[in-house]
Amino acid sequence: MAQYHDAVCRHCRREGVKLFLKGEKCFTKCTLDRRAMPPGMHTQVRRRKVSDYGIQLRAKQRARRIYFLLEGQFRLYFDRAAKMSGVTGLNLLRLLESRLDNVVYRLGFAASRRDARQLVSHKHIAVNGKTVNIPSYSVRVGDEIRIRDGSKEIERIKTAAEIAKQRTLPNWLSVDHEQLTAKIVSQPVREDIDQTIQEQLIVEFYSR
Repeated sequence: MAQYHDAVCRHCRREGVKLFLKGEKCFTKCTLDRRAMPPGMHTQVRRRKVSDYGIQLRAKQRARRIYFLLEGQFRLYFDRAAKMSGVTGLNLLRLLESRLDNVVYRLGFAASRRDARQLVSHKHIAVNGKTVNIPSYSVRVGDEIRIRDGSKEIERIKTAAEIAKQRTLPNWLSVDHEQLTAKIVSQPVREDIDQTIQEQLIVEFYSR
């Protein structure tokens, strides 16, 4: 499985917003707070007017980085969404939200999507009673997700779950933070998904 191993803070700097790729560290040790400029050697060069293509590209890059995906992976999701009935942009977001690593993060079992991906890969997560170690596994309505019994005492999981009690849970999920179990109760609707994502611009980018 292809992965991104370089510094992730540069993504936030390039997009100009916090993408929370490092979990709680983004609140306390955020590079963007100290260096609010794009990465690279020539960031002080005067800004040029951004073209329509540039705006669409930034929207696509921001969404791709929020879900911590490589370009090839993201494009495959778009192609699947385009073949589905309904609105392509919403289909795309639902496919991305249904990834197991994203769901583990949304439930508060992990501090970030990158951390959630590692938990899934290391077999700490079970779906409907069976261990699943594929981060891209697509969950469905009615699926039960839980931390495996042998993993419940892992400190980073316990810490993430404790912090998650203060967060608002999306309406399409239900969770028991004490037992570290959860259930998919419905499909995500647009209001449950990151409002900074501009899916129509992504559709326009790939439809050129």
